[in-house]
Amino acid sequence: MPRENLARGWRAGRISATLRRIRGASASAGYGPRVASYDELGRTYSATRQADPRIAAIITTTLAGQRSVINIGAGTGSYEPAQTVAAIEPSLVMIAQRPVGSAPAIRAVAEHVPLRDNCADAALAVLTIHHWTDLAAGVAEMRRVARRRLVFLTWDPAVISEAFWLLAEYLPEAGAADAALAVPIDRLTALLDDPAIAPVPVPHDCADGFGAAFWRRPEAYLDATVQAGMSLFTKVGQRLVRPGLDRLAADLASGRWYGEHAGLLDRTELDVGYRLVTAAA
Repeated sequence: MPRENLARGWRAGRISATLRRIRGASASAGYGPRVASYDELGRTYSATRQADPRIAAIITTTLAGQRSVINIGAGTGSYEPAQTVAAIEPSLVMIAQRPVGSAPAIRAVAEHVPLRDNCADAALAVLTIHHWTDLAAGVAEMRRVARRRLVFLTWDPAVISEAFWLLAEYLPEAGAADAALAVPIDRLTALLDDPAIAPVPVPHDCADGFGAAFWRRPEAYLDATVQAGMSLFTKVGQRLVRPGLDRLAADLASGRWYGEHAGLLDRTELDVGYRLVTAAA
């Protein structure tokens, strides 16, 4: 299906001009604080957040046979398969970092997707549902625009809070705050028909700097640029994370962290709670 036919009244070649016209209209459109959050997270996003090829392969395989895909909460375009025909993203900061040649981006939120019904085979949402203000509305929109399949990459807050040493040992308060913002898996699956859940292990050298990506590279969590690309840090604030990060720095300097986590150092991947959830549209 041609990309130009997807957006209601929007042609792909005019999307950039449209985005420029609405740059000052965030508040009246209802984006407001949410876009401010996306924009803060997105300033240096592309420096640390690129698609990891192994995780990308899982998503690509899951979408095999789907001829057209809408990417919801698309960000900078990580994990968009080749058959992506439109990307929904509220932040101009994120949109500006999308690579040349990627699918046309439409500035909109997941809860209000400006596309016609049944316009694509599948809808994809990668590490985004924790940013949505209304999960049920966002899922309903995905079901409306997709004919066949829904795919979500997310994490189980109940698992990650115990399986991931950073949250369990150094940042329990921040972990609790992050869990309160996260979406429990059962809350998501309750909105889906016959969902399937599969673990997505995180490689030890994961190229995508999301929350638990550096489970075998602990010094990365002390890097301000790495922190800036993670909602764990941008949403909970330095007050909750600073004491734990100071302890982590001391434990790395003394060698204590390496001694207590020696069992991780030879692991090539780790299940820390990331999940691929799929369902019929």
